[in-house]
Amino acid sequence: MDRLTRKELKQDRFALEVERTMEYVSEHRKSIVRYAAIGVAVVVLVLGFLAYRRHQQTARQAALTAALEIQNAAIGTPPNEFVRAYPTEQERNEAAKKAFSEVAAKYSGSDEAIISEYYLGTIAASEGKNDEAEKWLKSVVDSGNANYASLAKLTLAQIYKAQGKLGEGEALLRSLIDKPTEFVSKEQATIELADLIASSKPDEARKLLEPLRTERSAISRVAIAKLGELSAAQ
Repeated sequence: MDRLTRKELKQDRFALEVERTMEYVSEHRKSIVRYAAIGVAVVVLVLGFLAYRRHQQTARQAALTAALEIQNAAIGTPPNEFVRAYPTEQERNEAAKKAFSEVAAKYSGSDEAIISEYYLGTIAASEGKNDEAEKWLKSVVDSGNANYASLAKLTLAQIYKAQGKLGEGEALLRSLIDKPTEFVSKEQATIELADLIASSKPDEARKLLEPLRTERSAISRVAIAKLGELSAAQ
């Protein structure tokens, strides 16, 4: 199987920034149902439940943070005692997979578990284990969380491209264009689709990119670059 390189996964910036999004994740979780105050006993029960949920959430986030620290550790000899490092990428990957697997299993169904499954998918993809990557990423797609599912679809589309499964990748990217999310914009999905079909459907790829020339600077720069690549290929 083709190996999906780090370069091919570069759009998945979320995989490098999840630590900074944990506060966002916490603030956007579904609110706990508010019960009417019908007696002191009920109030006590509700307060106890909320305290338990806060404790559980703190434990989940701590476990995920520990796994992320492993995933983001340096490779080679650390410059000082405060920098975490592993001798080889394989050793770091094995340690990260163990940590993420524990979070996914222990806190199944939580956002932290979904994030862990996403990481397990991207690690497997970087190792060329496409079947395993597909299993984890499809689990994220099926999780019901639209934001994380969109990231998983984007990564799956890249894996399918590397495998030559252009039809499957195209279907995923078109679904993202139809239903963009906070994590994957319509413009990003459009550029990815244009890149995917550039060889097989160059005219359609050009039509997808042309309207993006006048978008915000970052989008327009990428679109113009891709249009240049299309022209050079002809």
